[in-house]
Amino acid sequence: MSSYESLRATGTNVICLSPWGDSSPFILPCIRFRDLAVHGVVMATGGMAAIAAPVMGPVSDAIASTVGDSIFVEMGIHTGFELTTKTADDLIGDGAIKRIVPFHSTRLETTSVKTMAITLMYKHTVEDASLGFFRSSFHKDTSLFSAVKDYFSLAKGWFSPYLFASGRRPIIPRSVKPDVVFCHGPFLTGDYKIGETLLAESALVITLCAPPPTEHSPGAAPGPEVATLPTQHSFLSISDLPKLNHFTRSRTPSPEPALAPVLQPPAPRRLLIMVLGLKPHRTFWTTSARPSESVIQYQLLNGCPAVVLPAKLGAPLVAWDTYTLQDMWKIRVPQDGEKESTGDRFHGMVDVLFEYMDLCVDWDRVTLQGVSETEEEKKVEVKGALGLVVASAVRSGSSKEVVKEVDPDRCGLVIWRIP
Repeated sequence: MSSYESLRATGTNVICLSPWGDSSPFILPCIRFRDLAVHGVVMATGGMAAIAAPVMGPVSDAIASTVGDSIFVEMGIHTGFELTTKTADDLIGDGAIKRIVPFHSTRLETTSVKTMAITLMYKHTVEDASLGFFRSSFHKDTSLFSAVKDYFSLAKGWFSPYLFASGRRPIIPRSVKPDVVFCHGPFLTGDYKIGETLLAESALVITLCAPPPTEHSPGAAPGPEVATLPTQHSFLSISDLPKLNHFTRSRTPSPEPALAPVLQPPAPRRLLIMVLGLKPHRTFWTTSARPSESVIQYQLLNGCPAVVLPAKLGAPLVAWDTYTLQDMWKIRVPQDGEKESTGDRFHGMVDVLFEYMDLCVDWDRVTLQGVSETEEEKKVEVKGALGLVVASAVRSGSSKEVVKEVDPDRCGLVIWRIP
């Protein structure tokens, strides 16, 4: 059974990263962190991963506010980027897990960068984002609290501008050293629209789950019928009961008996894993935060595939790996067929990412080219797909276009929940 304790400060204040994810001084009272519970989770590898999750009620996108419904996308110049999204499922095999994953495929070479300026409208006041932190069991030191060496690291906040520009303040203590930072809310329906836009604009996509059913798709299963409130019970006809209309009533009549509506099951969601870069609307990040709207430039690399997986109920709204592109460029991609060795940073990063995804993926819904397999085979192929994403990010360092257009300290792996 997991043991819980409160994450508290050792003094009266907690030093955090700036809400923009930079080194600007930002100090908050320690009481802010009493709603963060630290617990250990035994992973499939037998190790103990540390997770600091926000203490909150059931998470659901059904309670989303109706504000922030719209986004506006302005496409920039992206010469050489594919006009249509291409499937890349064959990179991880055709259902046979014995095939070697081609980390050095020419399709993983980045030659172009697509930049989109997306405006997200919202109408809520600024509030704290419900952040959580994940530390993998693969580390020798699984503690979430960092040493002095990592205290000044800014990489864990590289994706913070996305939240803060839309009125959601990310509070990331400098004293934590997570592998993945995840956010449960506040939720805006515009988050889903941005995720779907990024997926539609990606050059390569590896899809490992069935597409969401639509009302007009010919093969879509009929959705559950919406329960209506009947005026009377089918097994007891109200008309058979004696009428008391001839009595004078001195109070408001009671409502007619009615059946309670049947709660509909939550709609299945998906997870989008991709390499994404961020840039401010103008030179400084403060220009991305306008009154009631955020304007951020999103950058996609044409050699980095996006992976779509089925999401478990309650999966975070958005998450990001704390390894930036600058960090990943220092990793060596192993040759195809090369065995994993001790201290291999590439496979270590893939293992950490897969361990986190194992907590969020609905394995029963994972499919490869429409073929269902055993859970072990599914995990092998999902891990291979994640390896391709990491390999493509590492190899992007040799692209002159990426070096010229992308800020490597504001680019990395993002996990997005979408419909």
